[in-house]
Amino acid sequence: MAHDADVIVIGAGLAGLAATAELVDAGRRVILVDQEPEQSLGGQAHWSFGGLFFVDSPEQRRLRIKDSHALAMQDWMGTAAFDRPEDHWPRKWAEAYVDFAAGEKRSWLHGQGVRFFPVVGWAERGGYDAQGHGNSVPRFHITWGTGPGLVAPFERRVREGVARGLVQLKFRHRVSGLSRSAGSVDTVTGEILEPSDAVRGTASSREVAGSFEFRAQAVIVTSGGIGGNHDLVRANWPERLGTPPERMVAGVPAHVDGRMLGITEDAGARLINRDRMWHYTEGIQNWNPIWDNHGIRILPGPSSLWLDARGDRLPVPLFPGFDTLGTLEHIMKSGYEYTWFVLNQRIIGKEFTLSGSEQNPDLTGKSVRGVLDRARADVPAPVKAFMDNGADFVVEKDLSSLVRGMNALTKEPLIDEAALRRTITARDREVSNPFTKDLQVTAINGARKFLGDRLIRAAAPHRILDPKAGPLVAVRLNILTRKTLGGLETDLSSRVLTEGGQPLPGVFAAGEAAGFGGGGVHGYRSLEGTFLGGCLFSGRAAGRAAAKSVS
Repeated sequence: MAHDADVIVIGAGLAGLAATAELVDAGRRVILVDQEPEQSLGGQAHWSFGGLFFVDSPEQRRLRIKDSHALAMQDWMGTAAFDRPEDHWPRKWAEAYVDFAAGEKRSWLHGQGVRFFPVVGWAERGGYDAQGHGNSVPRFHITWGTGPGLVAPFERRVREGVARGLVQLKFRHRVSGLSRSAGSVDTVTGEILEPSDAVRGTASSREVAGSFEFRAQAVIVTSGGIGGNHDLVRANWPERLGTPPERMVAGVPAHVDGRMLGITEDAGARLINRDRMWHYTEGIQNWNPIWDNHGIRILPGPSSLWLDARGDRLPVPLFPGFDTLGTLEHIMKSGYEYTWFVLNQRIIGKEFTLSGSEQNPDLTGKSVRGVLDRARADVPAPVKAFMDNGADFVVEKDLSSLVRGMNALTKEPLIDEAALRRTITARDREVSNPFTKDLQVTAINGARKFLGDRLIRAAAPHRILDPKAGPLVAVRLNILTRKTLGGLETDLSSRVLTEGGQPLPGVFAAGEAAGFGGGGVHGYRSLEGTFLGGCLFSGRAAGRAAAKSVS
């Protein structure tokens, strides 16, 4: 029986595009299949902020950030906290990825036309000791053009492969099985779904119109994770993070369903670190949703007062932007599934950025004027739209009205005005001196020593209750599903491994389906800016290795 292609790539997200582009460069024939319509090409990367993790980049050096390979490796290993026998390959991938981020990653992307916003962001600051979780220095580089700008060169390379007759794009093809006709996995079967004109991100029909069977010498699985399947998220929820939430907002569309993980496992693959996942604690309901239950993440500066459901401050160092999963663990053990930011308009205007390409039209559209207009605005337009329309936002001139609005949003009126006033007033007393015992105020002062934060991310310390900085704002924060940190175990050639540790013949994996490399390159936590880069790095490795494996 003849092969239909040299390699079949399952999943047309960023990892799948990167793998296919490498196969095209090697002159291999590829079938790229995806269950969604063509307008969803690029997958989750399209919706992303385009953040990338670089080490000792020109952007960092211009801002006087002293970074190094050794410091990045210290941060990665302290954050990942690898402690399992199955962390052998994830650790190897982590070492290789930090080498990549400190080496050719930026020049490789730059050579394909990718450019970067000059101000580097400081995500996941940690707040523990030098060997603990977090980025010691700012490393979050925003792609000029955000997610679409990062997808573009890889889509271009794949479409060039189509024009050369090397790539067949098979959209609306949903894989249901992997099988062998000889010694290796060489057959991909599934259903052809009816055509759909569904807008990118919205639900597409699951009506079956036919079936397919393709054969190739190798298969690369790049189908993503489980973030859109909330039942599967709850089933894999780790005990260390407390009771799984009954309600979550969706950071990804429903088609991010994890079905290929089970299909590949049934074919003989080993799936590891199922309980490692990355969900955000600063989720808000999108007032203008694209997919069902659409949530947006706030990328906060350091100044918002973070309160639990009862109005008590979260413990040190669970400040905005410091420790995502540490905060998630605290929240889920509190007995409630939501928290609050309390701040004022001066803080929200300076410090709130919303994740997602569609929430940043200036950066996505590569508009210098738009970026300047954002910097000059009291409140950026996308944030102002949430203040005016967001179901989780309360905006009031005085604290009494704010508390009434907060209690109106929840099942129980848990916020006591007198207690909240004491908390805010005590915090406000701490900002009148350059020294303080309030470690969040210390963190704000520290952030402002970094030029990037001082310019666009950290408001000058001031009283939250200062009428000149108002009105007051409260934001109810929800758990937002996002990334799968575990996945198919792979070696450094992206070959999928079996329970016995041997390669599953003919099968490779990359991107979120492979835990961004090895079955969990991040370990327990992420340093941020590493998901897109993990898709690129593992997709490139899978494409190159698969190209070499076929005759």
